[in-house]
Amino acid sequence: MRIAVALGSNLGDSQKILAAAIAQLSFIPTMQLEATSSWYRTKAVGPPQPDYINGCVIMQVDMTPQVLLETLLATEQQFGRVRQERWGPRSLDLDLLLYDQAILDTPNLQIPHPRMRERAFVLVPLAEIAPDWIEPISGYTIKQLVKDVDCSDVHLLTSNSSHYQ
Repeated sequence: MRIAVALGSNLGDSQKILAAAIAQLSFIPTMQLEATSSWYRTKAVGPPQPDYINGCVIMQVDMTPQVLLETLLATEQQFGRVRQERWGPRSLDLDLLLYDQAILDTPNLQIPHPRMRERAFVLVPLAEIAPDWIEPISGYTIKQLVKDVDCSDVHLLTSNSSHYQ
């Protein structure tokens, strides 16, 4: 299955943490990295806190959405993620955005990610590496969805010229 994951960090050496998290996920035999977006500096949503570094990856996985979620949550914990307050600062945030064309709504997992269509910090990096991916609920491509959000607080930090690992 082809998946899209959003990554974010605003505590510690964020770029180093994000790169290490991608590397760690790539070492999992059932996960293959397909593309990595550039990094973007974005304003934080929620309580006052430092700006975020955000990006997205596309991977091929051979696991169920639930096992994938557990893998992402375990990876967050390994990088020091502590869940204290909603939208609070974090060392690592991994959000499963898309799982092929699946639509899933369970108590602990919604696919597509329920707020991805309104978040420029998700759509800008995702449009860079998967512009033609159709978000299955709206039926719109990522490059169409990004036109409907305010991208003024999303600033290119470092370009990933190849996009592929």
